[in-house]
Parts: sequence; C-alpha cells; structure tokens
Amino acid sequence: MLQTDALDHAQGPERAEVTLVEYGDFECIYCETAFTVVKRLQKEFSGQLKFVFRHFPLRQLHPDAQLAAEAAEAAGAQSRFWEMHDALFRNQNRLDSESLSIYASELGLDVARFDAALASHVYAERVHQHFRGGLREGVSGTPTFFVNGVKHEGDWSYEVLANAIRRAIKAVRAARHVAA
Repeated sequence: MLQTDALDHAQGPERAEVTLVEYGDFECIYCETAFTVVKRLQKEFSGQLKFVFRHFPLRQLHPDAQLAAEAAEAAGAQSRFWEMHDALFRNQNRLDSESLSIYASELGLDVARFDAALASHVYAERVHQHFRGGLREGVSGTPTFFVNGVKHEGDWSYEVLANAIRRAIKAVRAARHVAA
C-alpha cells in the first residue's frame, strides 16, 4: 500500500479522510485533463481531501517532462510548487527552459536561483525518486491515481474518481465508528 511522507507536495488538510496521490507528467495530455478533474475534486471535497502530486516523467514520449518536473521542484524550494505545477499544466506546449524561466519570473521567484537549479539539475534525483517509487507501486503510465494508498484501477474521470473518494470517506467513517 502506497504511503505518503513529509517530503511530498500536498494540498489539503494533513489529517484528511482521503488522500489522493497522482503520479503525473507535465507534458502528458491526459494529465492535463486530470489536472482539471483534480481541481474539481478539491472543490467538492474541500476539508476531506488531501492531494499529493508525484513526478512520473515519461521522458521517451515527452522530452520536456523531466525538466518541467525539476522546475516544479525548484519552485517548491522557493515555496511555490503548486503555483508552478498549475502554470506548467496551463502552458503544457511551452516547457522549454526559456519558458520555464518566464513562468518563474511571473511567479515572483528568484529567477537566477531557479535557473541555476535547472542548469545544474539540482532536483533531478528527487524527480527520479518519485519515478522509481512509482515503478515499485506498479505505475506504468500517467496519470495514475491512488486513493488512500490503494491504486485506482480504471477510469479517472470526475465521476469515477469522485465515487472512489466517496467510498473511501464512507470506509474511514465506518472504521471510526467501529473503533469508538
């Protein structure tokens, strides 16, 4: 069963009833669609859902995905991971180093520090850790989701994921009731 840790980039309450983990690739068109689905889920399950994003760049298919993942981590080092995450998905067709620098500037980052981190691949190992962890958990493509540590098989449309989250909430509440 998939575990989350303190180094994960997460949105939502730490003790949420449901943790949704996505292994994603910033250059993947399916992940761009999933980005919209996740935003909608976060609104519907606000207060009940913690969302974690992990990198799974499919470099053979998406040549800019690795650098984009490193850019998200470099922004994260300046407390702007989620802002960069969103910018990368909104600008999926422009993930070259010059564009990444522009996004960093638009987000108010220290661009010299950001560019230096990308040039020296400071965060490449962190991205590789996510990728290797995904492989260990059976991830083979993107997006891949886990709901409360269990790999979500099948469709990741809004309705299907929302129903999986509802079932997970129900299971958590039932377990609490039994324990009480």
